[in-house]
Parts: sequence; structure tokens; C-alpha cells
Amino acid sequence: MDSWVIAMMLGASLFLGAIALSAFLWGIKNGQFDDEKKMMNQVQFDDERELNDAANQQRKQEASKKEYRPE
Repeated sequence: MDSWVIAMMLGASLFLGAIALSAFLWGIKNGQFDDEKKMMNQVQFDDERELNDAANQQRKQEASKKEYRPE
């Protein structure tokens, strides 16, 4: 009986490990870990007000890119 429990737990752990590994590889393939500027932005903008200002500035830049139409 004890060997049956050990075999079941070993099989379950291998199955869950395979799921975790496949989820991690899927995340790498789809670029979930490609945010290179995240750490730098956290260091630059410490205050909540500064973070809001940075977000507003980024929205303005994105809006100006959308409005620009070369003729």
C-alpha cells in the first residue's frame, strides 16, 4: 500500500511539474517576460504623482503619434 501512495504522489508531481514547465515556456514564447524598462521605470518614478505624470506624458505621446498624418 505504501508503494502505491508513493507512485501516485510521484506521478502527480511529475504531471504538475510538466504543466508548470509548459506554462513557463509558453510565457517565454509569447513575450510575457520581455519588459526591459519595467525596473528602470520603477527606479525613476518613486512617487505616485510622478507615476501619474509619466502615464499622462506617455498617453500624450501615443495620441500625437495617432494624429500625425504626413501629406
